[in-house]
Amino acid sequence: MKRLLMLLPLAIFLLVAGFLYKGLYLDPTDIGSTMIGKPMPSFSLPSLEDPQRLVSAEDIKGKPALVNVWATWCPTCKAEHEMLNKLAAQGVLVYGINYKDNGDAARDWLQMFGNPYGFNVEDPDGSLGLDLGVYGAPETFVVDKQGIIRDKFVGAIDERVWTERLGPLYQALVNEQ
Repeated sequence: MKRLLMLLPLAIFLLVAGFLYKGLYLDPTDIGSTMIGKPMPSFSLPSLEDPQRLVSAEDIKGKPALVNVWATWCPTCKAEHEMLNKLAAQGVLVYGINYKDNGDAARDWLQMFGNPYGFNVEDPDGSLGLDLGVYGAPETFVVDKQGIIRDKFVGAIDERVWTERLGPLYQALVNEQ
């Protein structure tokens, strides 16, 4: 019995070391989402471009799309914006959710840096972001033509992220049509 008690600290150490070793190979951008496989949450919010127009989850259905959560206060969003403009120019459908932001500042920002979005939803209090499980900006959801969320990426989309992760999924969804 004494020998088993002497081995207990070694067993605990090996168990902790195993968990730490596994953690070295986890993707820090893959924080998961309870929304994968579920439809876009219901919402009715004003369009950033035309605040008199209400946009809903129904407006996202019909074609595969990226739904990008962004804000003018987010420096990473600015770094990502050039890539979104490039994707939109290539025919990738991108919708925006302007998250916890000032509408006037967001419109000026899009005027200055270009507007890759088919439309933008104004989410000043973050209610849609909360329903989507957004941690911050930028975050991007890949949505199929039925409005089902297929993937979520936290952080800026760059060439590598597009080529290795989001692009192949988006193209597969386009090819399903």
